Amino acid sequence: MSTVTLPGGETVWYKRTGSGSPLLHIHGSAFGHRNFEKLTPLSALDFEVIDFDLPGFGQSQGEPRAGGLEGIAAQVFDFIHALGLTRLHVHGTSFGALVGLNLAARYPEVIDRLVLSCFLARYDLAARMMRSTWRRAARDSGMQAVADLTAVAGFSRSFYERPEAEAQLASMREAFSDTDPAAFIASTEAIEKTDQTPLVAKISAPTLLIAGEEDNMTPFDPAPSGSGFAQFKDVIPDCETVVLSECGHYLVLEQPDKAAELVKEFLLRPASA
Repeated sequence: MSTVTLPGGETVWYKRTGSGSPLLHIHGSAFGHRNFEKLTPLSALDFEVIDFDLPGFGQSQGEPRAGGLEGIAAQVFDFIHALGLTRLHVHGTSFGALVGLNLAARYPEVIDRLVLSCFLARYDLAARMMRSTWRRAARDSGMQAVADLTAVAGFSRSFYERPEAEAQLASMREAFSDTDPAAFIASTEAIEKTDQTPLVAKISAPTLLIAGEEDNMTPFDPAPSGSGFAQFKDVIPDCETVVLSECGHYLVLEQPDKAAELVKEFLLRPASA
């Protein structure tokens, strides 16, 4: 585990696990790197996995860069170069998928293959209402309350029947507690303020979209005011889509074995002629 300082003065905490082609994980809007705590040990069997905390999250210092998602993508681009890397695979989930989308659209030269899971390019009105309750909870009750609220929307119903459910919820509360509420609110507002749909057509890297069948946060096919996988899955030239059954928004936690299998097969597949 190490830190690196970016040109903007932010100090980014990261860790590298495993060996092979580099695979960068970009976390969601409250977890920090622990968003991938179940997936990383599986993916590290085949790749060098790079987990990190965005500025304002977990153990990193500084704030999200100005410019919303574009500014945060620029921070990730600087982070990649600070590690001495020029090209790598990227898997972003939820908010991290939106950052990954911006990264791939604006800096295509650094992306080998792209995995994006559980996100909307434009939030529908239901998603905006949901996130407004999370912002109020962050301001009034703290990040553990946000963890509980997002868990209600983030996991499938069957998840709560599993013996490991309570331990996972406790881990979420702990991970969320390491996040600055102001950074969480800023990231949420960045999502809501912009329509990222025009960027989808700029993706040139081979892309895998993974959705959860019971994802109530960022559904495969949102209401007409939103834009999700159903609206843009055919816009990316080299794209495939998988929907995991009996799975919610937090698919990298709920079905890590299946997610790791899908990512491995996609990233290690020989390039088409």
